[in-house]
Amino acid sequence: MIQLSKVSMHYALGQSRVQVLDEVDLMIGRGERIAIAGPSGSGKTTLLLLLAGLEQPSAGRVLLDGNPLDRLDRDQLADLRRDQIGIVFQSFHLVPSLSALDNVALPLEIAGRRDARSRAAALLEKVGLAARGRHYPSQLSGGEQQRVAIARALVHSPKLVLADEPTGNLDGHTGETVGKLLFELNGEAGATLVLVTHDLDFAGRCDRVLRLHDGRLSEPGRRPGEALRAAGHG
Repeated sequence: MIQLSKVSMHYALGQSRVQVLDEVDLMIGRGERIAIAGPSGSGKTTLLLLLAGLEQPSAGRVLLDGNPLDRLDRDQLADLRRDQIGIVFQSFHLVPSLSALDNVALPLEIAGRRDARSRAAALLEKVGLAARGRHYPSQLSGGEQQRVAIARALVHSPKLVLADEPTGNLDGHTGETVGKLLFELNGEAGATLVLVTHDLDFAGRCDRVLRLHDGRLSEPGRRPGEALRAAGHG
């Protein structure tokens, strides 16, 4: 499903170069649930951006279903994200001028799907927000906005779901509810899940926990909680 081969990423900072990822190798099978842990600034979000084709590596190659992302142009990458990838951001990234229903329907409408609104309504019902479809993001709580974002990420039945600290801006109870919902809906879809998180319980639901530190990716031979602590989260 996913293969990273000797992937490195660096940014120029004045006259210096900041190394974010350093020759990362990774294989993720179809339907796997992977948690990525590591201290702040270790490159976790950058890794997700590379998997989504939103960034290109400085060196190495990212393959999705055997297809190198670096060989796709901007339009092809946009089509790939529209058709095969769902992304859940920590800060929701809802369109403020669109209702909850329209936000969820947006990926399908871009794809020209005639069932966009009916499919969006069905997903909103699944996340418990059927009665909030006409409300705008500013009228929703943080937990409600994240549930809308999850519905939007899954509405087109993606093969790959990328989630970047999806409960990071939520209180404990709301985060637990949203996290459970993400895993339930992702399980129904059978999609591969790559999750950046510092939450022990959240990571414990994954098949593997990977540690990213100083640009290097490793897989400690520990239970999820121990792997997270080794990655610098408690």
